[in-house]
Amino acid sequence: MTIRAYHRDRGDARRTVVLIPSSAHGTNPASATMAGLKVAVTACDAHGYVDLADLRAKAGQYRDTLAALMVTYPSTHGVFEEDIREICDIVHEHGGQVYMDGANMNAQVGLTSPAAIGADVCHLNLHKTFAIPHGGGGPGMGPIAVAAHLAPYLPGHPAVRVGGEKAIPAISAAPWGSASILLISYGYVRMLGAGGLTDATRYAILNANYIKARLAGHYDELYANHNGRVAHEMIFDLRPFKHGTGPSVDEQDVAKRLMDYGFHAPTVSFPVAGTMMIEPTESEAKDELDRFCDALIAIRGEIQAVMDGRVDARDNVLKNAPHTAEEVSGNVWTHSYTREQAAYPLPFVRANKVWPAVGRIDNPYGDRNLICACPPIEMYEELEAKT
Repeated sequence: MTIRAYHRDRGDARRTVVLIPSSAHGTNPASATMAGLKVAVTACDAHGYVDLADLRAKAGQYRDTLAALMVTYPSTHGVFEEDIREICDIVHEHGGQVYMDGANMNAQVGLTSPAAIGADVCHLNLHKTFAIPHGGGGPGMGPIAVAAHLAPYLPGHPAVRVGGEKAIPAISAAPWGSASILLISYGYVRMLGAGGLTDATRYAILNANYIKARLAGHYDELYANHNGRVAHEMIFDLRPFKHGTGPSVDEQDVAKRLMDYGFHAPTVSFPVAGTMMIEPTESEAKDELDRFCDALIAIRGEIQAVMDGRVDARDNVLKNAPHTAEEVSGNVWTHSYTREQAAYPLPFVRANKVWPAVGRIDNPYGDRNLICACPPIEMYEELEAKT
């Protein structure tokens, strides 16, 4: 909206097209659309980078209507765009602004910056990078940083004087956002200092590459830089286990089985269907990373047993995962594998077992069908009759 106001103020109201690489965060096209702009997607190459030729073509195609490029850096593909400065230059040459999605700032702080690559706008996600919990649909909170020429259009507020001289309307109910959230990030920054924040960035990148190295030979990562490294996250390709010959295993099976090992699964099927995106951040100790890797290595062995036909294609620990305490401790056990294989697949699990609350559910069905958990109306009638 700030970029839109900038263009309108300069008599360029026709600039309404936003270029978004296919590797961008899924929120990017939604944000552009909510701001009243139109989205044009640019391609990525086989290595996960923005396809420069396609970007040039699209920028040329929309030369007179180009408002901005929204780019996530490092990308959701888990790589630093090595041509990021050229990408920004192309957009600027064609009259657009560069909006850098700050979702992955935890791989930048202290090492590089949005300004260093030539971005004009960046929103700073406080989760993941600045100590606010990530997930559960929140917190939807974070400031934006802009280059000087966009400062006059920063959001204003009807009750408190904030924003620029030509401010757009208020975006947040409170003039500077949520005080309860911002104070946590402020304390985090002050306590760590510049050195601590930079170390956190280094550990986020190190942890991702450590997992990549430990799982090499067990799973194939989809994208990596020319030096074989990833940024702060990586994508493992699970599609060969599903689309090969014979019995198959998919990403949902792996995600559900991880629960038996005591782990909430990482992101599945985003940004590439049939894959698993792993993002350890700087938060986990090496012991925890090793337990996670041990679990995935053990699961890889379970996958191979299915694919080799050594276990039943339907009745196996993957297809039936997760296993609840009620099921494992029940009088009846009908599976071809043992209760111990189901509940305690590795020694470390026994010492700190976390029991899933429910067994396997049909995720797509639940997404597509509204299911009411309310008691039936007859129950109220029965209660009234009794009283």
